[in-house]
Amino acid sequence: MGLFWRRKKEDQFVSLRLNEPAASEPSPPAPQPPPAPESIPAPEPPVKVAEPPPVASRSPFQTSVLGLNLSMEELQAQEAALEQEFSARFRRAVSATRESLSDKLDTVFAARKQIDEELLDQLEEVLIAADIGVPTTLDILETVRRGVARKQINDIEALKLAIKTELLNILQASERQGVASESTVPDAVAPYVMMIVGVNGVGKTTTIGKLAQRIKAEGNDVLICAADTFRAAASDQLAIWAERTGVPLIQQKQGTDPAAVLFDSLKAAKARESDVLIVDTAGRLHNKSNLMAELEKMKRVAAREVDGAPHETLLVVDAVTGQNGLEQARQFLKVAGVTGIVLTKLDGTAKGGIAVAIAKELNLPIRYAGIGEKVDDLVVFDPQQYVNGLFGN
Repeated sequence: MGLFWRRKKEDQFVSLRLNEPAASEPSPPAPQPPPAPESIPAPEPPVKVAEPPPVASRSPFQTSVLGLNLSMEELQAQEAALEQEFSARFRRAVSATRESLSDKLDTVFAARKQIDEELLDQLEEVLIAADIGVPTTLDILETVRRGVARKQINDIEALKLAIKTELLNILQASERQGVASESTVPDAVAPYVMMIVGVNGVGKTTTIGKLAQRIKAEGNDVLICAADTFRAAASDQLAIWAERTGVPLIQQKQGTDPAAVLFDSLKAAKARESDVLIVDTAGRLHNKSNLMAELEKMKRVAAREVDGAPHETLLVVDAVTGQNGLEQARQFLKVAGVTGIVLTKLDGTAKGGIAVAIAKELNLPIRYAGIGEKVDDLVVFDPQQYVNGLFGN
């Protein structure tokens, strides 16, 4: 599983100096003759040494990386436990989709000895029902038909493996576009600016709060910019998350130019040497020309203050909305220059196949996934874990 946020490469490996030879013990000093009685000074009162302040406990995400008090074996065991927990949580999050997809596939395949056109028609219905989407489903079936024709797919297990492989290929291919990792930006560039876009109601504010908490837990200094000045409730909600996570928030009164709020936030981030600035933006699409102008102005301001900013523009999509969410994503792609996707509420739908449709049709990486309501229920999206979860592996 590794780090949640990987930009600080020097924090990933800590030398415990286990292989260095033990330092030789210094030889005791030669005894000195006692001074004459008259030269012995009066004893001084003992010096009181102040106790060091207690060290705050680290989050589980930080401990696995910076556990200086642990042996290498303990660190490895902790990493393995976190990996196992992550896999289990991800499987639970996509359980509804798994029941919709894998279990139905088993029903379709039951008592069938050969792959025929009728089976492939039923397979098409199952994939579409999981919200993988018609274009993506047709592409998958075309690959399957070629494999059947070439005798490469000749039984049900081979067919299921072919579907899994195709889903994984689609998800991994999408990572070649946009921004698939924050480590692509040099460490010297600071702050790393993440602009978050999406329509109201998809979980944008919650995503920002969870992102701030998780990135902060990796030892980064984080700042939040409340640039959605169109909606008063947006700043209020962000203020609650900022207080909950202990992350500073830069906000101004309703109606302020969002670019001005971003400018102040960038200045503050540079003054406090923050590592990351997370920027909330207006969640409306009913007036696309105004939104486009607003976002373009914010991008110009960011680029003028920090080299290459914004470094990521993440679109938040609600998995529950399925194909409607995909259509929203297409609209934002036209105006926002999106570099990656955050898929929220993945645990609340039986149509989690929308992740595949998004990756295929938008050709953008899914960066993070929301798999619950807790603050740590935002995870780095792992294509392999996702596909394994769909098929119960």
